[in-house]
Amino acid sequence: MGNRNTEVEKKHVAVLAFPFGSHAAPLFNLVRGIAAAAPGVRFSFFSTAVSNRSIFSDTTNQMNNIKPYGVPDGNTVLTKNLDERLELFLKATPGNFRSVMEVAMSETGRKISCIISDAFLAFAGKMAEDMDVPWVPFWTAGPRSLLVHIETEAIRQILGANDSEDQRTLDFIPGFSSVRVADLPQGVLSGNLESPFSKMLHGMGLMLGEATAVVINSFEELDPIAVNELKSRLQKFLNVGPFTLTWAPPLSSDEHGCLQWLDEHKTESVAYIGFGRVVTPPPHELGALAEALETSGFPFLWSFRGNVDEELPKGFIERTSSRGKVVPWAPQMDVLGHRSVGVFVTHCGWNSVLESIVSRVPMICRPFFGDQMLNMRVVESVWGIGLGIEGTVFTKDGAVKALEQTLLNEQGKKMREKAEAFRETALKAVGINGDSSENLKTLIELVTN
Repeated sequence: MGNRNTEVEKKHVAVLAFPFGSHAAPLFNLVRGIAAAAPGVRFSFFSTAVSNRSIFSDTTNQMNNIKPYGVPDGNTVLTKNLDERLELFLKATPGNFRSVMEVAMSETGRKISCIISDAFLAFAGKMAEDMDVPWVPFWTAGPRSLLVHIETEAIRQILGANDSEDQRTLDFIPGFSSVRVADLPQGVLSGNLESPFSKMLHGMGLMLGEATAVVINSFEELDPIAVNELKSRLQKFLNVGPFTLTWAPPLSSDEHGCLQWLDEHKTESVAYIGFGRVVTPPPHELGALAEALETSGFPFLWSFRGNVDEELPKGFIERTSSRGKVVPWAPQMDVLGHRSVGVFVTHCGWNSVLESIVSRVPMICRPFFGDQMLNMRVVESVWGIGLGIEGTVFTKDGAVKALEQTLLNEQGKKMREKAEAFRETALKAVGINGDSSENLKTLIELVTN
């Protein structure tokens, strides 16, 4: 036993984050869970200074065996353009990570024993190979989008380059008969296939088969066909979520009184609107959604990032004050779990999809980029727990129709029943001897042995 403890105390896991969008936070949540189970292992968390500040400023996130290290982002000209920042960051890799990893090894006196990375950072696989240590990439989205990126070569060979409006289905991939070419993320068949981001994803798809294990925030019974396909292509594919059930999230403040406001409304009557930390609909769509909320008469809670006075119709707040609440931030999981919320108007990012499922709340989806269009198609056509906004853009009439379908009609009730069934399956997955629980044990053993 003593030798085992001594060996664990030499373990040093390098965690390489992708510092854009909402990627770093779920990776940190994963590492936080592993670190709690392996207190003798050191975890060095490598991301940019800006990304690290957003995660480690929360005192509830502090753990003695996790230390953040700032990685240069390559943005010496201080551009604010996201595409340019991404390109500069990718040009700086992997050297920027490698140099800071040397610092961490020198400080701790421990060699790197394992590399956990965002799956986007496929170069981590070569680094792990050079160090002769396991590589465990974490995919922050859903199983279907992961399968698409792994199958990109085959998809391109069968379909060729196409525009983003192609309505043909991908029925040559098991379980994808409802998915259209138009639902695929940009960079697979459409868009600039030579952009740094597209090339990064393509390279990732080719590399993941070499990983010791690929980890995902999901549960096996949510999408068993896609999961089985991925298991056949990867050395290990470990579903260890949903994180909101696997690990208790840090306590959220409710400084704007959202929950108290929800207490005053009828069960399943409120539309909750939230588009995450990255996305904001264009002005004309914000106006159309606001008009729909005002016209429909449904109570609503809107987590709105932006200037309310400038971006929403003049007088909207005053005219809807008796049944609407607009706040700069809301404790989303607590809101979705409240009995009065009847529908979630969302961008259909993977974390939001999982949170909606766990809370048994139907979705109205307005996707914007990345995997969001594919998520919407699966939510609507495969799982039947939500619907896409008509024409995939907000119009007044389309938004009113979607609100009525989910809040008034039998269709919304059926969506909630299906979401309830998924929630029950998720609870089993994270329970004793559940798939996610067993996969998490496998992951912890892999990282600490």
